Amino acid sequence: DNIFLLHEVPYLDFAEFEETVKVFTKECKIKGKPLPKPAGVSSRDSKALPVQKDLLTAFENGEQKVFFQLWEEHISPSVQDDEPVAQKLEFYLHIHFATYLLKHSMGKPDKAELEERISHFKAYLETKGAALSQTTEFLPFYALPFVPNPMVHPSFKELFQDSWTLDLRTRLEKFLSLTLKARQTPRLLTLFLVESEQRTMTYLKRFNKMQADYHNLIGVTAELVDSLEATVNGKMITPEYLQSVCVRLFSNQMRQSVAHSIDFTRPGTASTMLRASLAPVKMQDVPLLPSLDYEKLKKDLITGNDRLKAFLLQALRWRLTTSYPGEQRDTVLQAYITNDLLDCHSSCQRSVLKLLHSKSEVVRQYMARLINAFASLAEGRVYLSQNPMLLQMLEERLKAEDKDSLTWENVLGALQKFSLRRALQSAMIKDGLIFWLVDVLTDTDCLSDYTLEYSVALLMNLCLRSAGKKMCARIANHVLRVLSDLLGHENHEIQPYVNGALYSILAIPSIREEARAMGMEEILRCFIKEGNAEMIRQIEFIIKQLNSEPLNDSIASDDEEEEEDEEEDHDIMEADLDKDEVLQPQLGELAGEKLLTTEYLGIMTHTPKTKKKLFPGVHQSIDEPLQRPVTPGYHRTAYLM
Repeated sequence: DNIFLLHEVPYLDFAEFEETVKVFTKECKIKGKPLPKPAGVSSRDSKALPVQKDLLTAFENGEQKVFFQLWEEHISPSVQDDEPVAQKLEFYLHIHFATYLLKHSMGKPDKAELEERISHFKAYLETKGAALSQTTEFLPFYALPFVPNPMVHPSFKELFQDSWTLDLRTRLEKFLSLTLKARQTPRLLTLFLVESEQRTMTYLKRFNKMQADYHNLIGVTAELVDSLEATVNGKMITPEYLQSVCVRLFSNQMRQSVAHSIDFTRPGTASTMLRASLAPVKMQDVPLLPSLDYEKLKKDLITGNDRLKAFLLQALRWRLTTSYPGEQRDTVLQAYITNDLLDCHSSCQRSVLKLLHSKSEVVRQYMARLINAFASLAEGRVYLSQNPMLLQMLEERLKAEDKDSLTWENVLGALQKFSLRRALQSAMIKDGLIFWLVDVLTDTDCLSDYTLEYSVALLMNLCLRSAGKKMCARIANHVLRVLSDLLGHENHEIQPYVNGALYSILAIPSIREEARAMGMEEILRCFIKEGNAEMIRQIEFIIKQLNSEPLNDSIASDDEEEEEDEEEDHDIMEADLDKDEVLQPQLGELAGEKLLTTEYLGIMTHTPKTKKKLFPGVHQSIDEPLQRPVTPGYHRTAYLM
């Protein structure tokens, strides 16, 4: 009992359980149990440690290295990592030291030292400071290292006022007074810390074992990949070899003798044990990108010089294409849409969309790339489709641009993605785009792989509609010859779309008659001999459609479904969106995210919005030709899955 009393009272006093100490002391006296005299200093008599004075002196003198060395030594990691007050204070302290030279230098500050401080602040933002990147209070400061003259920037003017520094010092002093207490650590706490250290060592040993298991797993994986390659080349894998690999894989999880006794060659044994040993891994949270001043951006996109316009279009596209899928990308897109970045809701004579008709080929190209990036996302297509003139503008550019240009390629890509939406399909069919596509596909030598693939995929999407089939019936012989030529094309990526288009239009009796007259079945059977298993089965479906019983020449219209525009979730950003960049910054020119966060930083222009739940898509057998609109990017991903 005496030992307990010896340790318990000092701990309660240290932890500031003042009322508890009084009650405990009173009860001990009643029961005749004497209390030992506390060896520590009461919290009421606590005085600031000398280190508090050193920290405040370093703060006032701008001694960054000294300050943070003392901070790391005397502020416990648990307080730094787990206490929101400490985290926020440390963030502002880093801002204080990063901007100290700008506030206290006579004339221009020393360039090398200033750059060193800014680099230190950047490193903090990318590591420890990343935890606050999604907090509204701190979001604007993530752009601070990239602003050339923060003293005049409206977002940062407050940092350079004396009142801000004095307020920060007061907060620091109060924090240190509460955190740094000059008293003896109670024995009970010391015992607890010793036990914690022992636990830490145990966990460290477990971690080292996990790390060793990880390296072992990587080694086994590499060996299995080599073995898989060997089987492709005809070399058989023996049961003994499989047993030895599995023993290595599971030997750390069981005794060696037990591992050797299990028959890993029995089907399912190894995979069952492997699944049981693996745990799901959580994705790390991705910070949101800084807000932008969209009013200024749109003004410069309309009135700036052509080089600035191109750099802005490039930076805005990169922000969309390089953002992480999920909340980060959704927030970027919603900010673009909410602020009507492309002026889709504007009826003004001068709008951002008019850049498609710019005299500068680079501006036209970069505008087409940005529209193509928007069209890669379902919400982006909804936004673009709200401008009644955009489809017509894209169709005009498609017929005006050179077929080997990147502008033409991106306009075509955007139109193909537009064809996922029924209303836009109908408009393209009505505008005669099927006739134009068939003419383009007559000579494929001048088309890149991308334009060929997206041209055929666009044709297929339009042919899936009853109106599209009727259009094809008017030029049946021409369409069938183009598609039969494409069946043998060296680019095998187009085969699903050629098969889908053929299967679709052969639903019309007059086109079936034309196909039989030109010997389509014999042509198709030639490709059965050469194709892979999936393509062979698709061609068999086409032959079955070709030989189906003739019906009346009319085909059911799907126009009544026009209002039902529930789009499938085809959100795929192709790498081609950022290929072959013709625009490169010269020395001293800003580009990309640095241009946006330096010249166009905004405040609270993000508008998080729940993403509309999209139709997940109908999964059809890969044996059948495509019967729903798709994009090549989405089809490749879905096919692999």
